[in-house]
Amino acid sequence: MDQTRDFDFQNGEILLIDKPRGWSSFDVVRKLKRGVNAKIGHAGTLDPLASGLMILATGPFTKRISEFQDMTKEYTGTIFLGATTPSFDRETEPEDIIDISAITEEGINNAAKTFVGKILQVPPAFSAIKIDGKRSYKLARKGKAPEMKARELEIHEFEITGIELPLVYFRVVCSKGTYIRSLAHDFGKLLGVGAYLYDLCRTKIGDFKLEDAWPVDELSRHILDISNAKEGDADIS
Repeated sequence: MDQTRDFDFQNGEILLIDKPRGWSSFDVVRKLKRGVNAKIGHAGTLDPLASGLMILATGPFTKRISEFQDMTKEYTGTIFLGATTPSFDRETEPEDIIDISAITEEGINNAAKTFVGKILQVPPAFSAIKIDGKRSYKLARKGKAPEMKARELEIHEFEITGIELPLVYFRVVCSKGTYIRSLAHDFGKLLGVGAYLYDLCRTKIGDFKLEDAWPVDELSRHILDISNAKEGDADIS
């Protein structure tokens, strides 16, 4: 992240953004779109409750969005054991509370190993997938549970990085199309106690790293400063 650099949005830029928790991916695009003053799009949605790396492309570089979407992703996060939620995360209230006193560290690590490789995964109903032309999450929020079809994907790594029950900390490297919420749900199901995604951060997309990303507000101010400086130079000339 070079805080002194200029941008050429019309001819194409790749922007690495650190999305804050509570923002939708559209919120990020909308925040930057006015200052960019060029065609802009993002390469892969992050849920509002997730934080971390997003790739935005401007101008002709928007043609590369599918290339970025196909890249391997890395996430870190936390799974809550002993309950489930309809959304598979903290968007909805926990239910089906189950005692987890019999869960062991060995059992948790062994369960994680079973997900590594090519697997079939059913996406959460609370997702942006279209069902008969309508977003699945809109149907789910109205109580109309859509039927979700399983998809093949690949989990390259699923590492348990810490255990403080009921919380389990993890790192996942996975293919395009993986829903970490579904992974958390299936993980709890395998352990027999239920689970939901408690926290999530996307740390890498291909070789792009979160540590190189701009905070949204900081980039927005930087773009505005550049724009004002150019307007000032134009007035002087």
